[in-house]
Amino acid sequence: MSGHGHHHHHHVDPAAGDARVGLAVGANLALTLAQVVAGVISGSLALVADAIHNLSDALSLGIALAARRIGRRPADAAMTFGYGRAEVVAALVNYTTLIVIAVWLLAEGVTRLVAPEPVAGWIVVIVAGLALAVDVATVALTWAMAKSSVNIRAAFLHNLSDALASVGVIVAGGLILAFGWHWIDAAVTLAIAAYILWQSALGLVPVVRILMLASPEGLDTEEVLGAMRGVAGVGDVHHLHLWRMQEHEAALEAHVVLDGTRPPQEVRLALRAMLEDRFGLAHSTLELETPETACAEPRAIGHPV
Repeated sequence: MSGHGHHHHHHVDPAAGDARVGLAVGANLALTLAQVVAGVISGSLALVADAIHNLSDALSLGIALAARRIGRRPADAAMTFGYGRAEVVAALVNYTTLIVIAVWLLAEGVTRLVAPEPVAGWIVVIVAGLALAVDVATVALTWAMAKSSVNIRAAFLHNLSDALASVGVIVAGGLILAFGWHWIDAAVTLAIAAYILWQSALGLVPVVRILMLASPEGLDTEEVLGAMRGVAGVGDVHHLHLWRMQEHEAALEAHVVLDGTRPPQEVRLALRAMLEDRFGLAHSTLELETPETACAEPRAIGHPV
């Protein structure tokens, strides 16, 4: 006997969210072109770094938009769990891209720090100021959605870090104009790269946990197991699995051995109610067994390898 229960949550208006992300993509693509041209003309590596980061912003937002649309598809014969994890995969791609860019910028920055090249500070200040305005606008467009989506949050962090990078580039351009410190361009590049690397590493952790089917953060597996065993009518629980189907939807699967003191359906309903009320687990699959049909030498958590 097995039972299954679930419901779904929706946190963001899809149409409004897609429109915001689409607008942010267009703005970042236009800014990238302007920064690349200005970076080459002025000789500023920091400006080129900011341009590459902006291009990654546009790509990340484009991937985020596609993933949002794919993720709303209903489950089908090929994808029986649905397409919700498309957003998680998109976040993995975005963070990995950022790490690769950061490593390249670190290498280039060190080279420029050892052998500084002349930089046209006034071009740097003007274009970085324009970049900052676009970055702030993009951050504002995606801020509300970043709270409820790991995918949009990755794209949001792209743009937030780029806004901070633009501030650094403006400061560098000002110092070059005021004091002729051309080495500051490389120093700012290294700071931008280090920040990108740090933020990306932090962002990867929850994404990898979801893809590795780790137990949801904030849920104590042993506590869940003990609570299930404490429900009247339950003799034992084994083969317990806890995981996130997608960012906002946790699931549970377990074998429940009945002790014969309550009707099976009553035990199932009591377990589901307890799991949802106490742990927020609205998606559960319970395999009911009798002592005679229970698995031999089962593991409490997971299946034998």
